Amino acid sequence: MLAQIATEAKSNEITAAPKLLRMLSLKGAIVTADALHCQRAIAEQIVEQKGDYALALKGNQGTLEDDVGLLLNDPGTKVETSKPVVEADHGRIETRTATVSTEVEWLQKQHPWPGLKAVGKVVRIRETAEKTTTETAYYLLSKAFPPERFNDVVRRHWNIENRLHWRLDVVMNEDQDRTRKGNGPQNLAVLRHMAINAMQKEASKGSLRGKFKRAGWDDAFLYRLLELF
Repeated sequence: MLAQIATEAKSNEITAAPKLLRMLSLKGAIVTADALHCQRAIAEQIVEQKGDYALALKGNQGTLEDDVGLLLNDPGTKVETSKPVVEADHGRIETRTATVSTEVEWLQKQHPWPGLKAVGKVVRIRETAEKTTTETAYYLLSKAFPPERFNDVVRRHWNIENRLHWRLDVVMNEDQDRTRKGNGPQNLAVLRHMAINAMQKEASKGSLRGKFKRAGWDDAFLYRLLELF
């Protein structure tokens, strides 16, 4: 966790995201975001701050998602496709295949998009003992990533989601917090993020939940954590 901004009471994440991006140095970085933040203004800001983007695309941009799908699924389109990446975990097998195309001139005429250099898709096949499902996700890219790199970038986005939000929800019980008034929710969120950052920097072995217990029992360990802030 690098930074956070609270959304205003009668607003949403779309208005907070530009403020958050201005707090960060984006030069040489890749900004990933889910479809809510697939907005022209956000893409333009990322490019202006000398970063790159990989923005998930859904139906919130008119016909753009459909047109990207038509382009990438057209046999006449020049594409690069990665070798399938197969991972098995918790009784589930997931196979991910990424495809990238730089033939975006037609798209740019139909849907002018700041900094667009390529489009991509990731096909995910999930197999369990009960069923097999297939999902295709489309993306706007400000850089012509090799398909293997693109596949990795998308995977890392969800890795962040899982590693951060799962820990907040499950290990720190954030979903059970009923603090609602004033600056309380924002202040507690800052403290949780600081605590997780310190736990991750601390080099000893042990689970995150175990480190929290240890900090409550061992003052020397707690002081070592506090020195990391």
